[in-house]
Amino acid sequence: MEDKILLPEGTSGYKANLHCHTTLSDGEFTPEQVKAAYQKEGYSIVAYTDHDRYGWHSQLTDKDFLALAALEVEVTEEDPGKEWPLLRTYHLNLFDTDPAARREEKQGDLLPHCAYGDVAALNQYIAKMTRLGFLVTYNHPYWSLQDWRDYSGLRGLFAMEIYNHGCEHDGLYGFHPQVYDEMLRSGQRLFALATDDNHDRLPLGHPLNDSFGGFVRIFAGELTYPAVMEALRAGRFYWSQGPEIRGLSIEGDTLRVKTSPVEKIFVVLEGRDTYKAVVRPGEAVTEASFPLTGKEGWFRVQIRDSRGLFAGTNAYFL
Repeated sequence: MEDKILLPEGTSGYKANLHCHTTLSDGEFTPEQVKAAYQKEGYSIVAYTDHDRYGWHSQLTDKDFLALAALEVEVTEEDPGKEWPLLRTYHLNLFDTDPAARREEKQGDLLPHCAYGDVAALNQYIAKMTRLGFLVTYNHPYWSLQDWRDYSGLRGLFAMEIYNHGCEHDGLYGFHPQVYDEMLRSGQRLFALATDDNHDRLPLGHPLNDSFGGFVRIFAGELTYPAVMEALRAGRFYWSQGPEIRGLSIEGDTLRVKTSPVEKIFVVLEGRDTYKAVVRPGEAVTEASFPLTGKEGWFRVQIRDSRGLFAGTNAYFL
């Protein structure tokens, strides 16, 4: 196999929250307060994804912080016989790759106008938004009461939320590794994100506050809009609830993984087989090597630390 550096060694990269709500929709913090809180916790990037409202807070961007233009939209079941907690819903995040381009169109109607269950129409909407310059992400399927029938037919997505911190607080609805694998096995090629989806209805530091629990580490050459978007498009990032991936490469026929101290390093494959390195509770592993046969189809790395927190990579196709 060709030698490849999939993720660089070390702890470089920009920490990002790609799902956030402010006082412009149903969040409790202003955009400025979100920036201050996240910078204090070591974040360099926040995507402002207020509901149904495109927002580019360019005044918040400086040499140490990048505000991404974005919004969150939804398509929800219409059933007068059901109360809201029982209605299935699609939630999508749209990240603008070039907010200076086609600005007049982006100030218009960006919402999906299709019926729930019309997957063809939803895919047309995803394609339309992609042509307009957005990366489209599928959000929190467990919280949305969705299953294989709802997401297996989706096409054209940039990524899905493998972890959503706010949904984890709502009812342990936040972690979706099986959904990611099912989407990959249905023929979709998409990346995986961990996000906060923070609304901050409880104070920072409260055990149910929804900030600082899910992030991505983006390996961009510099903290500029074009560089970060190029890195996102190329999949040069990993997702995490806390642990770090400190290197991922293919050397010959060997996959090499480096991490912060963890108890488990798993390589999930297209089929049910896995490669793994594990230690006893209280011990730690920080690197592992696995032979590749070329028959894996695709693989992704997933790690777990002593706190029970996970991190992982996007899927890589062989």
